[in-house]
Amino acid sequence: MKVTAVETTPVVVTLPQPIGSALGQITCFGCILVTLRTDAGITGENLVFTLNDRRTKVLRQMVDDLADVVMGRDAGHIAGFWARAWKDINFLGHKGVPVVGISAIDGALWDALGKAAGLPLYRLLGGAQDRVPAYHSGGLWLSRSVDELVAEARSFLDQGFRAMKMRLGKPDPAEDAARVRAVRDAIGPHVALMADANQGQTEAQAIRLGRMIEEFRLTWFEEPLPAWDLDGLARVAAALDTPIASGETEYTRYGFRRMLELRSADILMPDLQRVGGVSEFMRVGHMAESHDVAVSSHLFPETSIQVLGALSNAIYLEYMPWFSPLYTEKLEFVDGDAVVPERPGWGFSFDWDRIRHLQNQ
Repeated sequence: MKVTAVETTPVVVTLPQPIGSALGQITCFGCILVTLRTDAGITGENLVFTLNDRRTKVLRQMVDDLADVVMGRDAGHIAGFWARAWKDINFLGHKGVPVVGISAIDGALWDALGKAAGLPLYRLLGGAQDRVPAYHSGGLWLSRSVDELVAEARSFLDQGFRAMKMRLGKPDPAEDAARVRAVRDAIGPHVALMADANQGQTEAQAIRLGRMIEEFRLTWFEEPLPAWDLDGLARVAAALDTPIASGETEYTRYGFRRMLELRSADILMPDLQRVGGVSEFMRVGHMAESHDVAVSSHLFPETSIQVLGALSNAIYLEYMPWFSPLYTEKLEFVDGDAVVPERPGWGFSFDWDRIRHLQNQ
């Protein structure tokens, strides 16, 4: 099965209303849809994106330019593609856009391989669990009022979720703590509650805020510091009883190896497009397992569910439905767990009628 074409299709997904976090306001996403074709008639698909449609053209060009690394090659030799691409991007660097470009093609190759084998990826990758606990991440934003937070948290419970995440980052840490208290009181003591600072704290601020919210028994305190400050994050993790989760902005096994060496986080959160695709997500997941460290996912619920299902140390799927309208199939939930699809490959395919509609808006 040889690769005959790699095609990229841009589409802008606009949110119904802007959302706010410590990273700033988000209004839309510039998505690059990757279609990888083979001489066997099997097609692999994948998706990468930019925030607010910024630098989308740069990302698309990266994917297009990396196509020559895979064209005419055996679509099942994915490790070979990854190694060639890693060497190819050496001059530009092994973080940022070049790695996302590798991820885009890597995921499409895995989707094609799963379809060729007639297996969902989680089984092809070894299989560990067919259901993964999910937390709702598509709300409880920093821009919400306390009343809105409470109403939204209760709506997530009504939808069957037993875990959810809110955002932190108010100028006064006492206000953040009050918002956490309001959500905890609304959902009760037995629902998992995570809080994400979106890299908005200094080391001292994170320790102070972390201690203020420890009484609310958070499942984790996420990304309190800028992604590059792994040493500071390790000191925050050591100072707090609440587990620290981080890694969504980290790249490849080498970045995560450093996090494990420093004990920067209690839960690693690789992101499919930043980590280096399915191939590197699995390497990071197994490396974390060798250190008895759990992993969760970042965004991409329709595709992340497959890699999490292949890892015995995967504890949560982040349910962020930003890109769900682009897919024909819908993610299934049972008793607060996301069900890993048994359909071949990702188990999700692009809804091209919907995509063309978005392009014509």
